[in-house]
Amino acid sequence: MISNFNVVQAVIVFVILILSIDVHEFSHAFVAHELGDPTPERQGRLTLNPMAHLDPTGTFMMVFAAISGIGIGWGKPVQVNPFYMKGNPRLNMGLVSIAGPTSNVLLAVLAGLPIRLGMVHSGFLMNILFFVVVMNLGLAVFNLIPLSPLDGYAVMLAIFEYFKSRDLVNKWARFEQWGPGLLILLLMADWFLPIHILSMILWPPVRLMTRLIVGWG
Repeated sequence: MISNFNVVQAVIVFVILILSIDVHEFSHAFVAHELGDPTPERQGRLTLNPMAHLDPTGTFMMVFAAISGIGIGWGKPVQVNPFYMKGNPRLNMGLVSIAGPTSNVLLAVLAGLPIRLGMVHSGFLMNILFFVVVMNLGLAVFNLIPLSPLDGYAVMLAIFEYFKSRDLVNKWARFEQWGPGLLILLLMADWFLPIHILSMILWPPVRLMTRLIVGWG
């Protein structure tokens, strides 16, 4: 039998995931719109309404992650057209991509401030705020892994483009087709093997940023 505490915790985790991914996807849409691309607004993505950003499979995976404590969830990817934007299309795609993880870091900072400032010391509210901090930092770091289709892939291409490393841009672009497969392998290794490669990548920066934001963790 599932305890009442576990049910409440699962609901809290699910709601935090929904809201965090909602802000993440809206941020992609907002930055693309500000750079001149009308596509997100035309498709109804320039909103904080979570229903506009939910993906059926990704939402199911969020439910699974909330209940089991493992797994990932995702929202509906925001479709953008960089050729509507002024300037270098690859650099603009980097800005649109970094907006999502940045919004999650900002959410983590906002949630962590009451803890850091001593406004919340213990109890139910502090646990919720701490969940918001850790989960949003986890989403940010995970999405910055430079593998397609994660945001980090476009960010990495933009960095190479900014420093005019054309050779690296071309090599990384050719690597795009291998990204989803490698990502699935990392996830499977983390779930089924004793060596949790993905966790070793994610948790050191998440733990460090959590300590910087709340003062402990």
